[in-house]
Amino acid sequence: MVARINSALAHARVQWGVMGYTLEEFQKEAARFARVLAPGARATVVALSGDLGAGKTTFTQALAHALGVTDDITSPTFVIQKRYPLEGQVFSQLVHVDAYRLERADELRALDWDELLRDPTTLIVVEWPEHVAGALPHEAHTIHFTYIDEHTRDINYHGKKED
Repeated sequence: MVARINSALAHARVQWGVMGYTLEEFQKEAARFARVLAPGARATVVALSGDLGAGKTTFTQALAHALGVTDDITSPTFVIQKRYPLEGQVFSQLVHVDAYRLERADELRALDWDELLRDPTTLIVVEWPEHVAGALPHEAHTIHFTYIDEHTRDINYHGKKED
């Protein structure tokens, strides 16, 4: 069984509150996404693409909080990967990868990538997946973020990574 995304989430435009610039709607969308994910035969991989400032890290933060992570979630730009244990969830850990500084897919091997992929209770979120596309499993889910204006992001969900 492969992790599934509800087809109702295929496209969403999320308004970041005009008054007060809150991220409440973005957080609700990430929480809704978290609820539709389920473990498969191996790790569930979610690839987040979009320009700088489009919302990849913000979405990951909201997703992590929806899964019960209480730590501050920051982009692992310099350490490349951070792991967060999950308790009382269908996944045992969230692995956050920022591939921005990577040049080749095989660079993920240093991060125990193959071992991570074998664990069906692992949820892996990869920012900048285009840098490591060859390492992503075919069943990876892709979410593309587009900056519309300072209050709005467009979110497009794809059930499998683009070929």
